[in-house]
Amino acid sequence: MQDNPLEQLANTLNSDMRSVDKLIVSYMQSDVPLIPKLAEYLISAGGKRIRPLLTLASTAMFDGDMSKSYYLAAAVEFIHSATLLHDDVVDKSDERRGKKTANLVFGNQASVLVGDFLFSKSFQMMVESGSLELLKILSNASAIIAQGEVLQLSTTNDISTNMPAYLEVIEGKTAALFAASCEVGAVISDQDNATITAMRDYGMLLGTAFQIIDDALDYSADQEKLGKEIGDDFREGKMTAPTIFALENASDDEREFWQRTLGYKDQTDTDFGKAMELIARHNALEKTIDLAKDYALKSTQNLDILPDSEIKSLLCDITDYTITRSF
Repeated sequence: MQDNPLEQLANTLNSDMRSVDKLIVSYMQSDVPLIPKLAEYLISAGGKRIRPLLTLASTAMFDGDMSKSYYLAAAVEFIHSATLLHDDVVDKSDERRGKKTANLVFGNQASVLVGDFLFSKSFQMMVESGSLELLKILSNASAIIAQGEVLQLSTTNDISTNMPAYLEVIEGKTAALFAASCEVGAVISDQDNATITAMRDYGMLLGTAFQIIDDALDYSADQEKLGKEIGDDFREGKMTAPTIFALENASDDEREFWQRTLGYKDQTDTDFGKAMELIARHNALEKTIDLAKDYALKSTQNLDILPDSEIKSLLCDITDYTITRSF
């Protein structure tokens, strides 16, 4: 396996990604100067571009119409970028991908409104596909993402949150867009229902594994290497796999600690260190990684029905890379 199959996939689809980037630049233009300025600030920060890559890959793998795929890949990136802008306002985040967040630089109002602009532009690009089915897939994903974010609000600061509730949150806020990104490529390519379902399920399970690992990294990663501030989930009182596992067999004193810090958000400077100790005591990170591995394995199994190809091999490698990144 290559060290970074995402980079290898990006190299394989380099000319296609350049076409997508041109569309992104074109569609974020506006007569209101602040809109392209803020949008460019966010998008130029980089990131893995995994979602549009999945759309291009799932189209190219079946020799589908790449010109339609460009619009859908750009739409997927705009949906993702819009959610990032909104999330950072809700979470009061200060850093993303090693840079100050857009809301910190431009203000919360501008970030929310430009996020709305990107959402609206994503729908314009969906229409360019000329397919009601594709529009339905991505518009449904957008609605599910919003529901997932609202659902997360209801679990935040609630230490009684269990694993099924947590998984429902991340399947909505993260995995749904991964699923749609893969599904639309198969639909463009006129694949049969079994193949379309396999690609959708691959994306859903990959996205779930991806988010579970992201949540683990918040309690374990090097901040500079990860490109965002660690401990954000703890400070915000979010219930994620590491804390849910740590709470499963927590003592009364430990449960009181979690209730104070996550439930009431009454935190001191040393509490994050204590949280890390408790997570280590209950092997919560190892359990979290094992959970992600299970989803990654199931994700790859969905590709078994597809003929072998370079892109299929890279998609399989990406599931492994998702688990090992930054650990």
